[in-house]
Amino acid sequence: MTLPPKEDRGPLDGDGSLRTAEQARDVARGFLSVAAPGGGSARDAVLLVVSELFTNAERHAGGATGFRLEAGPGTVAVTVHDASTAPPRPVPLDATRPGGFGWHLGQELSVDVRVDVNAAGKTVTAVVPCPTGVSQRG
Repeated sequence: MTLPPKEDRGPLDGDGSLRTAEQARDVARGFLSVAAPGGGSARDAVLLVVSELFTNAERHAGGATGFRLEAGPGTVAVTVHDASTAPPRPVPLDATRPGGFGWHLGQELSVDVRVDVNAAGKTVTAVVPCPTGVSQRG
């Protein structure tokens, strides 16, 4: 089960839906109820990564322009598109300052994080371990 990015007819098209991390988490919950019904705490990790990537797009890139979830064998890929060409900049961890933990947390919870920058903006994809109903292809 996949939610396509904006250019494919995605949930971010004209009606203005899916503009917040809370809305993205709601979509992800529905996706996970089908793709990873027995995911347990791994589902929570996926939801946290959705929150962090979506929030980073909101705070640092003017908002998300696309969102995609894809179940693979034992993983869920979370992809967020935005219109900024600036790659994410991790900030040094500082427990005395609020914020700055999301990028680090997303990388810790993921087996792979990719950032692809092009003229239209960037795409950040995090692949999170999560038991899914998708089997390995031989």
